[in-house]
Amino acid sequence: MVTYAGKLVLAPMVRAGELPTRLMALRHGADLVWSPELVDVKLMHTKRIENAALSTVDYVETSSRPGHTQGNNIVFRTLPREETGKLILQLGSNNPENAVRAALNVVRDVAGIDLNCGCPKHFSVHNGMGAALLSTPDLLCAILSSLVAKVGRVHDKPVSCKIRVLDSLDATLALVERVCATGIAHLTVHCRTRDMRNRDAPKWDYLAPIAEVCKRHGVSVTLNGAVQSRAHFDTLREELKLGPEVGAMIAEHAERNPSVFSRATPLEWPQAAREYLALAQSLDNHVGNTKYMLGRIIPGKQRMYQYMTRCKSDAELTWLLAQMDDEGKCTDDDPLKHIQEMRKGETKSESSGKNKAGEEEKPSAKHKADEADEPSGKRQKTEPKLSV
Repeated sequence: MVTYAGKLVLAPMVRAGELPTRLMALRHGADLVWSPELVDVKLMHTKRIENAALSTVDYVETSSRPGHTQGNNIVFRTLPREETGKLILQLGSNNPENAVRAALNVVRDVAGIDLNCGCPKHFSVHNGMGAALLSTPDLLCAILSSLVAKVGRVHDKPVSCKIRVLDSLDATLALVERVCATGIAHLTVHCRTRDMRNRDAPKWDYLAPIAEVCKRHGVSVTLNGAVQSRAHFDTLREELKLGPEVGAMIAEHAERNPSVFSRATPLEWPQAAREYLALAQSLDNHVGNTKYMLGRIIPGKQRMYQYMTRCKSDAELTWLLAQMDDEGKCTDDDPLKHIQEMRKGETKSESSGKNKAGEEEKPSAKHKADEADEPSGKRQKTEPKLSV
């Protein structure tokens, strides 16, 4: 069974936490990685498919739900040879039964199940998930208790949750007591309240008493909020007088550079961008999601950022980053002109690829994950030819 104590981990992040980012984080020293928040009702209607072309396991929505169009949509993808024993799946849920059904559907391919009780985004909160559960502790604890009893104990997989602190320390400690009593193995604490933004300093003074409560229950604890890198976590440990059993979770800074987990100096952004692009393309990542992440890695003030936003295909991105020197400067005098010429060539190629009946050639057998605009994990419809 996976252990969390003292680990430095990648946070669950919608759009940013897809497979390429997780693998890059692991390769640069992350101990564990979280999936993006996946909503239970979406996940429980998926079918497990082994993708031989990519050596991945894909969870694909193949049956329609009320009000949803039927199609083959990738909801979740993992690469077992690198993520086994290191991947925690985060659920978005407001219902114990649905949470259990979703978790049971994927439990064989993840190291643990985590319940999102801290996301303040509208999609989660207005559906009674995420940070909304902080205001409904009975429901929060009911979901956790069900996951522990029907998933965790049955399959020997730890159940955890991620919360934000409440307005007062006393209220926070009371909540932590109840949460720990459900039988969870681990608690991640974002040391900001639901209404605080990332620019606000975390309430680090809450952490020590929270850790004491967790210790009494045999629950490990991870801090979250403004952690920048492994070196920064080491500094925080000393400043906050944390024991070696307390771990840390990195979000924003890992989104901008997944190599911040390294014990050495993290990559500069040009090197990080190149590495991420190569990894994303090797995993057949959807170009929209790849562009989103490159837009986080490449500083917005750089000309390379402006050029990147004009790209519309993997081929264009590959060409552009091949023209980038180690300082992030473009060595081509007119990259936008070249990109336009590439696009014209691609258009001609697509036109010639039509058959006599005027139909397009069949799409690739590989799945392409669309960028997730919400935690439900929307994915592009595909026609996979994969072995179950």
